[in-house]
Amino acid sequence: MVDDSERYAAELIPSDYASWRYCIEVKCALALTPAFLKARIAVLSDLGNEETQRFARLYGEAHLNRVLAWFRRAEREA
Repeated sequence: MVDDSERYAAELIPSDYASWRYCIEVKCALALTPAFLKARIAVLSDLGNEETQRFARLYGEAHLNRVLAWFRRAEREA
């Protein structure tokens, strides 16, 4: 298995699920607990939420949808 942690560490915006997990768990030192995942999914799923709207403006709807899918995948894997 290839260790891509150097690439993940260098990325400013995660490009895939593994990079996103690295960003959350290593760079941000956050645990992907069921409660955390559920809360983030709720916010990112609510298109009327100010935080979600800001995320979409900054990173685009396509990236918002990718990140939401990554949170949902992490929830399934938890």
